[in-house]
Parts: sequence; C-alpha cells; structure tokens
Amino acid sequence: MGYTPVDRTGSHLKRRYVHPETDEVRNVTVPIGHEISGNTLRKIVDQCGADDFHSRCEWIDDHR
Repeated sequence: MGYTPVDRTGSHLKRRYVHPETDEVRNVTVPIGHEISGNTLRKIVDQCGADDFHSRCEWIDDHR
C-alpha cells in the first residue's frame, strides 16, 4: 500500500507513507510477531487514515 519501513524497535515496526501528490506523511507503528487485537488493528487503521474501519478490515482479510 506504499508504506516503507523506517525503524524497528523490539517487536514494533514503524512504516511511513508519503502521498505522491500532496506530500502528506503518515507514520504507522505495527506490532510484529504476534496476533493483533481488534483495538490495536482499529488504531492502526486510524493512523493510516481509513474512513471506514469495516471496509478496511475486509480489504485486509482479502489480501492476507
């Protein structure tokens, strides 16, 4: 989805996205190596700027 890794601290990976037209920057921290709870997933989706949480979850399920 255009996010690139920028840092890793312990079991968390920081990724960054720069919008190609507006230069808007989004930073997202994602836990790695274990299952993500629903609340954590919701926070990640919010950090990504998704408007519709349920649609984004469906997209994630379709692209595993």
